Amino acid sequence: MRVSSGVPGFDELVDGGLPTDRLYVVSGPPGSGKTTFCSQFAAQGARNGDDVLYISMHETKAGIREDMAGYEFGFDRALDTDRVTFLDSFSAEGRRFFGLPGERRDRSGVTNRLTGFINSRDIDRVVFDSTMLLRFLLDDDEDTMIQLLSSLKRCSATTLLISEMTDPSAYAEEHYLAHGVVFMHNYLEDEGMRRGVQVLKMRGTDIDTDIKDLEFTDEGLAVGSAATVVR
Repeated sequence: MRVSSGVPGFDELVDGGLPTDRLYVVSGPPGSGKTTFCSQFAAQGARNGDDVLYISMHETKAGIREDMAGYEFGFDRALDTDRVTFLDSFSAEGRRFFGLPGERRDRSGVTNRLTGFINSRDIDRVVFDSTMLLRFLLDDDEDTMIQLLSSLKRCSATTLLISEMTDPSAYAEEHYLAHGVVFMHNYLEDEGMRRGVQVLKMRGTDIDTDIKDLEFTDEGLAVGSAATVVR
């Protein structure tokens, strides 16, 4: 079974959509579209009647709503429905899950609380934004990260994990553990900045690993020829 990413043109790159209940990493440099991609994924889930958990390690709910309000895919509106649960890691509820850096805490408890929340609420889609700040809150403990990622893979939810990364060959543990890796590119050409998307890994799926053109439109991100359709 597969679910739509909500990004026009992307599902065609992965045999019709993302295999469900798996862990995917969306990597790339700043400004390459990672948060927009994942917001489209979350909004698509809400439209389909899925229960969505969006965990932000650096943005408030008001901040992400404002950032996405300029697009027409509706994540800002979805945030105000009961389909989307937004967890701000620095809010009171977020600190209950993660604690604060330097605090004495049971690190395995972070994994248990999050996976318990996902499973007990029957969450269908999860977005984690991002691993860089997650490591900060976990005091950069590699064993804790591996434990968390391994547990997320076993949850009955389709999870997108945003990973800040500028070099597509500089892999971290999340890239090895995930079922799929999507890399967002920014590159300069004579006519200026261009963006691209590349599916580096997708277990159980026949994929095209070439870089495809990616554009920001009024509808959000769109891949290849789909960008001209939604303009």
